[in-house]
Amino acid sequence: MTGAMRRGRRALGFSFFAQGAAFALLVTRIPALQDQYGISDGLLPVFLAAVPILAGAGSVGTEQLVKRVRPSRVLRWSQPVALLALLGVGAGDSMWQVAVALAAFGLAVGALDASMNMLGVSLQRAYGRSIMLGFHAAYSLGGIVGASLAWAGAHWDLSLFVLYLPVTVVFVPALFVGSRWYVDADVRAVEDAVREQAGGLVFKMLLPLCLVMTFAYIGDSTVSNWSAKYLQDVLGSSEQLSTVPYNVYMVMTLIGRAVGDVGVRRFGAVAVVRMGTVIAAAGFGAVAIAPGAWAGVAGFTLIGLGLCVIVPQTFAAAGRMFPGASDAAIARLNIFNYVGFLIGSPLVGALGDAWSYRWAMLVPMALVLVTLVYAPSFGSGADRYGGRHERPRAVDVGPGGDGV
Repeated sequence: MTGAMRRGRRALGFSFFAQGAAFALLVTRIPALQDQYGISDGLLPVFLAAVPILAGAGSVGTEQLVKRVRPSRVLRWSQPVALLALLGVGAGDSMWQVAVALAAFGLAVGALDASMNMLGVSLQRAYGRSIMLGFHAAYSLGGIVGASLAWAGAHWDLSLFVLYLPVTVVFVPALFVGSRWYVDADVRAVEDAVREQAGGLVFKMLLPLCLVMTFAYIGDSTVSNWSAKYLQDVLGSSEQLSTVPYNVYMVMTLIGRAVGDVGVRRFGAVAVVRMGTVIAAAGFGAVAIAPGAWAGVAGFTLIGLGLCVIVPQTFAAAGRMFPGASDAAIARLNIFNYVGFLIGSPLVGALGDAWSYRWAMLVPMALVLVTLVYAPSFGSGADRYGGRHERPRAVDVGPGGDGV
């Protein structure tokens, strides 16, 4: 069992990494996508909104699918579909082709996001220790790699197809091979009556975590969509410097998630979430009052360090809350990832245009601070998963015996 868990942890970590890279390759090359298909500025928001909406539909469908098919199988097939859809985005030359490719990408992303986190939560339960932040650290690392590849593609003026082809050729077979070692929890050993009872209660009890997830992604989308514009237009930075905040933000999410599991094991999930919330809110406040560009960069750095722990711990808390129906809970919770993404960018943009971009930054700050109210939802008798709180059967396994 130890060997199976070790291989499963590595394989799932690679899956998170590949998804982070694929998503970054899409969102960082949106201007090139616009140019290739002649998508107007007015039509672009429709295409961009369609992806998270369809991803939400994919997540809902996954909740029903995993009642009949194990999450590992959903992930095994949905992730290659997402990568092939990404390649399709770069291969077309007409509007209907990119529409179909983005639709397939959105649906597949919803399924793989939900199934990845289902597997992560179930594997964490099997370990008896906090490892979810490590999986999301792999996602952050993939995002950094994907953004770097996108920069190289733009620098050398590569077409989207030429940029996406080698990534697809490398990742698809590697993911198929790795999928042999995914580890499903034996949640189906729970009686159907227990599952149905938990499913009936899931949304009411899950609502605090749904709100936390939404607010966290409002903050995340604020950074990804507005950090460059804010630095350049409000703080007067150069165009080159305006690209720094998002890169620093991603690096800090990687660092925070890489060490976050240790914090959960030592201090508990509630304390880590509270600390992350306060740091993220301080970051938004620092951005709002920043006197210059580098002060703004420092603020966005704090936001990355604080926000990065909230989402993985939200999934983990849902798994602990509904041990007999964790798949359903995670699939429903995952929808609010996309809700926050859809709300965040338009909300900040509208407030910035109507009011002030400085004051607009206080809105995600206030929403993130609501997490303090719901922080007790992250706690349980086993929320630390480590040290003296670790179950005796758990072992620390991973590459080199340490980490993902």
